[in-house]
Amino acid sequence: MLNNKIPPPIVTLLFGLIIYFSKNIFPEINNMIFYALSLFFIVAGPLILISAARSFRAQQTTINPIDIHKTSSLVVTGIFKYSRNPMYLGMVLILFALSLRFNLIGGIIFTYMFIIYITKFQIIPEEKAMEKIFREEFLEYKNSTRRWV
Repeated sequence: MLNNKIPPPIVTLLFGLIIYFSKNIFPEINNMIFYALSLFFIVAGPLILISAARSFRAQQTTINPIDIHKTSSLVVTGIFKYSRNPMYLGMVLILFALSLRFNLIGGIIFTYMFIIYITKFQIIPEEKAMEKIFREEFLEYKNSTRRWV
C-alpha cells in the first residue's frame, strides 16, 4: 500500500489552480502560437487519460493508484507500450496546456514541480509495489518501457 493518500487527480487540480492563480506573479507572455498549442495539449491530455483508463478496464484491473493492492494484472498494452505512466503524462499535458494559456513561466515551474512530486510520491512507490506483485514481469516491462515518454 502506498503512503500517499491524495489522489493524483486532486494533486493535478491543485497544481492547475496554482498555475492559474499565480499568473499575476509572473510576467505575462501572450502569443497566438502558445494559445494554439494549449488547445492541442488540452485535448491530448484527456485523450491519453481516457486511453489509459480503457486499457485498465480491458484488463479488468483497478485504476485507483491509492488502492494498489487491488491490482489484478500488469497493463502493458495500448498506450502502456509507450509509457509506464500515461495517466500521469496526460495530467502533465493538461498542466502544460494551462501553462501555455495562462501563465507560461510560472506554469512551467509548477508543472515541473508536479512531475517531481508525482514521481517521488506516486510513481516510485507504485513501481516498488508493482515489482513486489509482478516480479520479473514488471522488471522486464520497466526495462523496455520508459517511465514518462
